[in-house]
Amino acid sequence: MIKNLIDKLLGKPGKPDAKAGAKAKSGAHALGKRVEIGAAEHGIDPELLDDRAVKVVRTLSDAGFEAYIVGGAVRDLLLGRRPKDFDVATNATPEQVKGLFRRAFIIGRRFRIVHVVYGRGREHEVIEVSTFRALLANEAAEQVSGNEKTSKDELAGKSHVVDASGRVLRDNVWGPQIEDAARRDFTINAMYYEPQRELVVDYHGGFADVKKRVLRMIGDPETRYREDPVRILRAVRFAAKLGFELEPKTRAPVKAMIPLLQNVPISRMFDEMIKLLQTGHSLASLDELRKQGLGRGVFSILDAVLDEKGALPDEARGQFVRRALEDTDRRVAEGRSVAPSFMLACMLWHEVQGRWQRLRDGGEPAVPALQQAIDLVFDARIGDISGRGKLAADMREIWMMQPRFERRSGNGPYSLVEQPRYRAGFDFLLLRAEVGDLDMALVDWWEDFALGSDEERRALVEQARETERLQRKSGGGRVRQVAKGALSGEVRPAASGAEASAEEGGDADEGAEDEREGSPARKRRRRRKPRGGGGGSAPAGSGAVDAG
Repeated sequence: MIKNLIDKLLGKPGKPDAKAGAKAKSGAHALGKRVEIGAAEHGIDPELLDDRAVKVVRTLSDAGFEAYIVGGAVRDLLLGRRPKDFDVATNATPEQVKGLFRRAFIIGRRFRIVHVVYGRGREHEVIEVSTFRALLANEAAEQVSGNEKTSKDELAGKSHVVDASGRVLRDNVWGPQIEDAARRDFTINAMYYEPQRELVVDYHGGFADVKKRVLRMIGDPETRYREDPVRILRAVRFAAKLGFELEPKTRAPVKAMIPLLQNVPISRMFDEMIKLLQTGHSLASLDELRKQGLGRGVFSILDAVLDEKGALPDEARGQFVRRALEDTDRRVAEGRSVAPSFMLACMLWHEVQGRWQRLRDGGEPAVPALQQAIDLVFDARIGDISGRGKLAADMREIWMMQPRFERRSGNGPYSLVEQPRYRAGFDFLLLRAEVGDLDMALVDWWEDFALGSDEERRALVEQARETERLQRKSGGGRVRQVAKGALSGEVRPAASGAEASAEEGGDADEGAEDEREGSPARKRRRRRKPRGGGGGSAPAGSGAVDAG
């Protein structure tokens, strides 16, 4: 007993905790039974493995530790898919793992893990290495009344802590593999693969569940959701991504557990929403959210888009968001990069438009009104999250470009096409035109201008100036691109004044492979084909990848 206590204080793997064993026997967390599945049965293709992940496993094994590829990567390998991420689990402590690799970093508070980094820059790869964790019952954990932010002092130096609702705030007590498997969420994510022996280790029937395409929680579902309410969203994501069905007992407590999501930090909820919408199965995720009763009241951004039934409306604004999500799914399927800023800008555009129009109706000048509308929507729908600064700048730049597209005289067009995120702004404009929010002739003009020679550009500007002059002469006043099917249900006149000077800049879009980079050889850009025709271009961007 004293030895076990010392081992836990030193962070060493030890025998199962007595209270944890009692809890496991009660059925809330079943320890399971080790089953080894050979290559002839599991059929994993070694060509789908990541060489660096295999190298991490081999390095740990050579040092005398147990090490396996674990979790979602094993699940995807069994499905014949090449995993996007490879995680490794071992009985080595984080400090021991760090000491074996030249570039390794211990991260996290709630779960301490090690990131082993290979390569540099945009081509770098991170292999996440976690230590087998002990199966500890919540009754054995220390409890705090607050959360991660309000109870920082109480959490300091503690290894196993829960809040008043049973949500785990710290889980850093090491244990054997059988307990590590039991504390994972779903059976399909609780398998281990040893690449050197081509051996799958399964404790909870995950191999059979993969074959049956069933998503089943390990242990008592209600208890597991209380430990980490985000498991509700993970269930939705995996069901949508894999086309699996939630096992009845796993699905039964979901609706009753939804209020627990209010205790999850806003930044973590935001990350989970991005995973749902930006990993290649966004429309399926929206359908699964609605199916599980999560369509409304969980994500404020989705509340701004979905109707009272949790579905995308059939009107223009719903079509606009649907096309943006379809493009995102298509890009992911093609292995191309995507950015949350573009997707979120599409999702919140109609609300920005509505606030913008109301401010202008109240006498506010166009550009300041748009800036205020953006700030109000961002505060209401996104709030204070990590990385807000760059996200806000990128979204703001896309939105602020829209009135500038309607001004085609003077030097404005020349400066606009040189903006780092011009391509994202143009794709946004194109998407608006496709749903009837403005005349496609405006898109054609900018496409010709961006790819034209100096002489062609001068001719286009002169043509636009002459058109504007004739409309003024005929009594039409300033040329206005009037929306044919305004997303907000209102007509929006073109902005005037110093839009460029009022605009807040952002970093260049990381999806630069889709942008022109000053090449003298200009080729006409192919516009998206109508829906049903396939192909075409899609919004530029880069960003989040699936974590599991």
